[in-house]
Amino acid sequence: MPTTREAVLAALHARLQPVAALTLRDEVLPERIPATGLIILRDGQPGEPEVTLSPLLYHYQHRAELEVVVQAGTGRASAFDDLIAAIGAALEADRTLGGLCDWVEPDAPASVDLPVEGAATLKAAVIIVVLHYTTTGPLT
Repeated sequence: MPTTREAVLAALHARLQPVAALTLRDEVLPERIPATGLIILRDGQPGEPEVTLSPLLYHYQHRAELEVVVQAGTGRASAFDDLIAAIGAALEADRTLGGLCDWVEPDAPASVDLPVEGAATLKAAVIIVVLHYTTTGPLT
C-alpha cells in the first residue's frame, strides 16, 4: 500500500500523461528533447505540516516541481505557451486528483531561454505545483 504522499504524486504524474509532451518522473534531462516537449515531475518537498490533535492529522502543502522544456528553432514561444496551457487544462480538469488531494494549485511559470551550441534553443521553466493533502502520520 503506497503512502498518501506517493499516491498523490503518482496521481499527479498520471494526470499529466494525456498532455502531448513526454512526461517523466524524477528522471535526468535526456540528451534529446521530443518535438512535443518534455515534462519532468520532481517529487519536491512536503514541507512542515499543520497538525490537528483530535483526531491526529497532518495537513501538508507539498511543493512538487514540473520541469517543462521545449526545443525549437522557430515558434518556440508558441510551442511553450501551448504546452503550459495543456498542463493547466489537465490540472484544472481534476483539482483533487481523483479525491486523493484536497486541492492542486500550480504557480505561474517563469520561463527562460537557454542557448544550446549547435542545436535549437531551449525554452524552459520550473512550475511549482502545491498539493494540499492530509495524512494520519508523517510516514503514511
